[in-house]
Amino acid sequence: MMCDTAVIIGKELSTYSFGEKHPLNSGRLDAFWSKIRQSDTMNSSNMKLVPPVLADEIAVSSFHDKGYINFVKNSSITGLGYLDLGDTPSFKGVFNASLYVVGSTLLALDIVINKPNGVVHAFNPIGGLHHARRDAAGGFCVFNDIGIAIMYARSKYNIKKILYIDIDAHHGDGVYYEFEEDPDVFIADIHEDGSFLYPGTGFESEIGVGLGKGTKLNLSLRPGATDHDFISAFMKIENFISSMNFELIIFQCGADGLSGDPLTHLEYTEKSHRYAAQVLHRIAHEKSDGRIIGLGGGGYNRQNLANAWDQVVKSFISNPINKNGET
Repeated sequence: MMCDTAVIIGKELSTYSFGEKHPLNSGRLDAFWSKIRQSDTMNSSNMKLVPPVLADEIAVSSFHDKGYINFVKNSSITGLGYLDLGDTPSFKGVFNASLYVVGSTLLALDIVINKPNGVVHAFNPIGGLHHARRDAAGGFCVFNDIGIAIMYARSKYNIKKILYIDIDAHHGDGVYYEFEEDPDVFIADIHEDGSFLYPGTGFESEIGVGLGKGTKLNLSLRPGATDHDFISAFMKIENFISSMNFELIIFQCGADGLSGDPLTHLEYTEKSHRYAAQVLHRIAHEKSDGRIIGLGGGGYNRQNLANAWDQVVKSFISNPINKNGET
């Protein structure tokens, strides 16, 4: 059974850009769009293109402090300075640009819950801003669309148990630490060892605290890790979640772990993304009524991110594989 999959794309998402000299710029979305237009993905009747939408401030305030929201809003007027200590510059319009990212992730969530016209899965290439904290920007991330989506799923749809998988080269600190005590947010995060890479967190001893202890898994890989290392680590995630029950999967599929990324030191290929997406696609159909959203996350080599994200979308569209790798 092929699966109809929504890809949220439009010029509004390109506005989330810190300038062409900054690693996170509009060329990333252009590269992805060019890739899917040239690949057989574009010819699939199962891929549905959906325009971005704005989030409202009420949704953003479910996760972020009001003072921080106002800070971003005011910074958006002048476009001066930084929103953090130096990685995330302000620019005129940054507030609305960030609302489009959040709104598109929430739209993806609405789609996989409501399944309009039979659409089952969804992908937001510019979503996955996993470094933003409740009261601060960080690592190119202004509003944490993942944290907001978790709160939104709970308040709008009464979804309690959520699985968050993060394969970005950088540890998803803004998600992990905000939910480390929550026993109903299961987190598994594969990333480059924090001893070598921002944000310097996500060590394997970090498994949650309090009621959340044991519901979190951090797997750190040394510089130079390959597809073999990634897949071996991902198999640990499969074992970790095998006995868990959840109603939704949020998959942050950052592409900055691929060889040649200018900011990281890992050596994957897009095969790692294909493997992870195929496994999670199967698990979504087995455990969460097919509810899985993909979020592009990081990735600063344009060819790499285009190839990796294309593999994720193809995996969502394709027949789910079984545990033996068969469709």
